[in-house]
Amino acid sequence: MTEFRIWAPKARKMSLCVDNREHRMSADKDGFWHIELKNLKNPILYSYKIDGRGPFPDPASRFQPDGVHGRSQIWQEAFAWHDQKWQAPPLKDAIIYELHTGTFSPQGTFTGIIEKLDHLLQLGVTHLELLPVAAFPGRHGWGYDGVALYAPHAAYGTPSDLKQLVDTCHQRGLAVILDVVYNHLGPDGNYLGLYGHYFSQRYHTPWGDAVNFDSAHSDQVREFVIDNALMWLKEFHFDGLRLDAVHAIFDFSATHILEELQEKVNLLSAETGRSYCLIAESSLNDPRILEEPDRGGYGLAAQWLDDFHHALHVMLTGEQQGYYVDFAGAADIDKCLEDYFICNGCYSTYRKRRHGRAAKHLSPERFIVSTQTHDQVGNRGNGERLCQLTSHYNCQIAAALMLLSPFVPMLFQGEEWAASTPFLYFTDHVDAALAKAVREGRRRDYAFLGKRVPDPQAATTFRRSLLKWSETNEDKPSEMIAWYKNLIKLRQKYLNEIRKMRCSFKPVRNCKNLYLYDAGQIKLLTNTGNKSVSFADFALARAQILLQNRPVTVDDDILTLLPGCAAVLLTD
Repeated sequence: MTEFRIWAPKARKMSLCVDNREHRMSADKDGFWHIELKNLKNPILYSYKIDGRGPFPDPASRFQPDGVHGRSQIWQEAFAWHDQKWQAPPLKDAIIYELHTGTFSPQGTFTGIIEKLDHLLQLGVTHLELLPVAAFPGRHGWGYDGVALYAPHAAYGTPSDLKQLVDTCHQRGLAVILDVVYNHLGPDGNYLGLYGHYFSQRYHTPWGDAVNFDSAHSDQVREFVIDNALMWLKEFHFDGLRLDAVHAIFDFSATHILEELQEKVNLLSAETGRSYCLIAESSLNDPRILEEPDRGGYGLAAQWLDDFHHALHVMLTGEQQGYYVDFAGAADIDKCLEDYFICNGCYSTYRKRRHGRAAKHLSPERFIVSTQTHDQVGNRGNGERLCQLTSHYNCQIAAALMLLSPFVPMLFQGEEWAASTPFLYFTDHVDAALAKAVREGRRRDYAFLGKRVPDPQAATTFRRSLLKWSETNEDKPSEMIAWYKNLIKLRQKYLNEIRKMRCSFKPVRNCKNLYLYDAGQIKLLTNTGNKSVSFADFALARAQILLQNRPVTVDDDILTLLPGCAAVLLTD
């Protein structure tokens, strides 16, 4: 006997389409419909008709083998897990690696990721973070326009393939975090609004209708989202979730959806004996996301700290367009180390108002920092990585400041070898009108680039974003990989010392472009300019050099000559 149950309060009549037959469903209370059938043919492919319209896929489909517009499939394949004794490494000690399944490996699949795990383990990675894998229209895209939230994207593989990836990672000692999107759904293949009141009439996001978390009928919507999050953790054994753009989750309920989700995850942890982490992406600079509920917060484990990236980016590239106008480079790196949020209640020129709130009472391990992410690279008109905007040596300075910071570092795929490939914005929308709108919107947003804006719908745009793994065998990329490996080893050795004090990033003796990152037992001397700088400092000249990207010259134990774009790691 197979039971089908669906929440469709908008429907007056519901039918199940399966095995080339249409079956009338029975109404339950609270807008649910159900039916039980015997002797269905495997694989069970089904869809629904709403008041005679359709057929439409199941909003909670576990697999969409023919895409988001096709029939849903009940996934019945049993999976044998081998991670019964698994416990994820603590997030506070993590080296996170953000990757996009479709461009990370030549295959662009879950299985393709498995084949590259040796590289990640040798690098020193502890946690993978997958960009969204919920089914979205077409074959390739970033995944943030997903519409079948319970179904892994078929072009990446089956549900069993995804489980195999997580299981293999756990056997190799790697935790796996999944990026999920609960602020909106994509427009193409989004049938949820036909079934029920999934979307709000009160709020709107830059990407579409906001999810209904606090209006009429929102109880079932909240349950739908929370059950989805718990499914990824319980059924697919993910170790945590990164919650996309929580600043676009609108909820004025007495218990915010993020707080409720964290409560349910805590209960799951007590049930399974495993620890799970919820990580927020937020532009609010609001410590309530991390504060415990008894202090009025939501209690999440960590959040992205984009202010660190922005300050570092401005220092190394000099760019000041858009939101970078709020950041002053080196001085703000020092402020970030002291206060975490750079915009912590001060005036934001970009927003034309005060922004943020102080968070320095929190621990630095609650914040995740990066020098590059899918957003910071891909939301540029031509998808340039940091290595395409500044020098090879400056990228090494950036890596050193990130990996030796008191925060939790996150790498973006390919940055460890300064990959030559961009990460462009690419889509594969089936709907012609939507494809045209996306293409024209991209050209409008980046009109200042003229005709050089890649067409997101073009197959070449996607192919240009594929990592070239052959580069890892070349001299310059190999040198960069070695730099990252050495920094990660040094981080592991000195992390406790780094977190014992408030680190600082200060100018050295008023020398232009010369800065000292002071983390107590270790210090990082950097020259962010292109010209060599000489200075006299007895203590620094006598310190032991642990690592350097360019040779430093010391004369008479006092006079030091530091080449341009140099990073020298010292210990007393």
